[in-house]
Amino acid sequence: MRQILQSLANGQTELVDVPCPAVGPGQILIQTRVSLVSAGTERMLVEFGKASLLEKARQQPDKVWQVLDKVKTDGLVPTLMAVRSKLDQPIPLGYCNVGTVLEVGAGVGGFEPGDRVASNGPHAEIVCVPKNLCAKIPDRVSDEAAAFTVLGSIGLQGVRLAQPTLGEAFVVSGLGLIGLVTVQLLKAHGCRVLGLDFSPSRLKLAESLGAETFNLGSGDPVAAATQFSRGRGVDGVIITAATDSDEPMHQAAQMCRRRGRIVLVGVVGLKLARADFYEKELSFQVSCSYGPGRYDSDYEQRGNDYPVGFVRWTEQRNFEAMLDMMADGRVNPDSLITHRFSIDGAVAAYDLISSKQPSLGVLLEFPQSEPVAASSLRQQTVRLQVAPDTQAATDARVAIIGAGNYASQVLIPAFRKNGAKLACVASRNGLTAAYAARKFGFEEATSDLNAVMADETINTIVIATRHDSHASLTCQALEAGKHVFVEKPLALNAADLARVVATYERVSKDRNGQAPIFTVGFNRRFAPQIQRMKSLLNEVQEPKSFIMTVNAGSIPRNHWVHDPVAGGGRVIGEGCHFIDLLRFLCGSPVVAVQATMFGRDSAVEIRDDKMSMTLSFADGSFGTIHYLANGHRSISKERLEVFCAGRVIQLDNFRRMTAVGWKNFRRMNLWQQDKGHVGEVKAFLDAIETGKTSPISFEELAEVTQVSFDVMRAAETQEVVRCSSRNFGLFAEEIEPFAKTA
Repeated sequence: MRQILQSLANGQTELVDVPCPAVGPGQILIQTRVSLVSAGTERMLVEFGKASLLEKARQQPDKVWQVLDKVKTDGLVPTLMAVRSKLDQPIPLGYCNVGTVLEVGAGVGGFEPGDRVASNGPHAEIVCVPKNLCAKIPDRVSDEAAAFTVLGSIGLQGVRLAQPTLGEAFVVSGLGLIGLVTVQLLKAHGCRVLGLDFSPSRLKLAESLGAETFNLGSGDPVAAATQFSRGRGVDGVIITAATDSDEPMHQAAQMCRRRGRIVLVGVVGLKLARADFYEKELSFQVSCSYGPGRYDSDYEQRGNDYPVGFVRWTEQRNFEAMLDMMADGRVNPDSLITHRFSIDGAVAAYDLISSKQPSLGVLLEFPQSEPVAASSLRQQTVRLQVAPDTQAATDARVAIIGAGNYASQVLIPAFRKNGAKLACVASRNGLTAAYAARKFGFEEATSDLNAVMADETINTIVIATRHDSHASLTCQALEAGKHVFVEKPLALNAADLARVVATYERVSKDRNGQAPIFTVGFNRRFAPQIQRMKSLLNEVQEPKSFIMTVNAGSIPRNHWVHDPVAGGGRVIGEGCHFIDLLRFLCGSPVVAVQATMFGRDSAVEIRDDKMSMTLSFADGSFGTIHYLANGHRSISKERLEVFCAGRVIQLDNFRRMTAVGWKNFRRMNLWQQDKGHVGEVKAFLDAIETGKTSPISFEELAEVTQVSFDVMRAAETQEVVRCSSRNFGLFAEEIEPFAKTA
């Protein structure tokens, strides 16, 4: 299928062939009929992409400080690579979609195949949208009118916040698409409306919708508003303009009566003058997109609706209200349409909105197919024309499942550098897979994970998806007879770990003891400085003391990583890295753990990302890991100190390593950070090529994963958790009951 993408690196807009997205639980698969270009938002994205790096930095000064901090801690080259990779990723354009339901995912009620729906899906022939971001279209509303549903809901939310009443006088500042819809909504509330803009054609259109108007280029808008309000001052101002100027806010305050209301829907300068608001006791509020639920992953992604008795108007209910008003004729978007393009002419549509030629409502029309032809649009695999891979140097034909930032920036480059044959890349939405396929030279991109597993030409699966899918995909790949590289964590709970252990044992037995090559992305043990440290520590027979300090950095509380079901929390999700690192350096099993984190009565909402844990090893060694998300990002993320036999080794952020007490070693510094990603992938591929054992024993992988669970239990109970024998066979029996009761 085809989708419109835009590059943040150069502003180029493309119509690209990508795999059809796969519908997941709580989602709806839709074949697009028509979509609306949001000229303001999408023009800004295009212009940002076309700007120079210096201009991009000027527009986002907060990002500049993040980049400078990263240069300080990680070095210049890794930082430049990260910035370029971020800008290189294309973004999907569009959020005003109308189409026909093709398929509904598990847990979706109220929608059926064949329903006509409006959603916030992008400009693509087929879109996959969460159920709470869709609304059925009444029969009396045309496709073209319905395309204004989502954009209109932005104006509707601003009107709701302004709380207009019958007979009040309102100003709408900025008569673009949202402003003109807002005019109609205020008129539907029985308000008198004054529209402000510089464009004569838009002012004329606002007059046809029942508003009085004033041209901002012809005089004083405050005087015009005073006259319009019969000298009292207007009751409220809704700002739908897009400008860097502070003038719209200043004018809005001067226009209002005492205790008037100002609602910002658009984007304007916000250098407010206290006197403007103080003397009149004005209220000012910024409206958030389509309404309650926006940017709440529980509502948008997980489909958990707000109770109507407490939140009357959510995003979805605002969509429904807009459609109802279109059906009743109180809102009529037809007069706002100025241009229509077929999807084939999408690039011309963006050339139009970026030019000085007047335009307003720009629609993209998608060809309507018969059911058989429509099914062909749902191709889940796109084969690419790629040159023969001259870099391939191993027998591993690799499929990467998951094509997010980490996979694209770290894992895939590591496999490519080590000569893997890049056969296929898969992602549920198809778009990220298509991007990665073109960038790195995969033979095909797909959203069909089952087809990847069934492909007999692929012998190696790399799993880089969200944490909650790791265990199930690992089992599926093992059962399909593949070698497996799964990103950490291996599992989120003992039950899932037991399933992985049981599957690995069964598959190994079925292959006459020839276990598949299997590893988890515990890359740090393969870093060159860690390898050198390990060789030094092997010279010492005494117990060792490890102190690992991780300046983990804060992640927003609503991020999926904090969800115990989806991400497992940060200790299980990332802290396992450092448990594995100490386990490797010590070379002895963990026999007990202690841990502490912020108490339940603390004012901190997320506690498990501020933790100290101590691991006791069978050889008498111990290691303390301070995993802290409440530090400053300008400080190095990872620092390791080892004390043993009157000697010390210090490693700072995988760049500088110094040692005291070793006769033939003092320091090992690197020009740029190396955390062992390339080294681990090389060891994994070498094992496949030579038939040697996996680079990390399966017993250690299972042990480290279980220890991360033990750490969380120790932190919650404030007790020492004794780790039982980690003999592999005993270990499998030990955790199997968890699987049976899960």
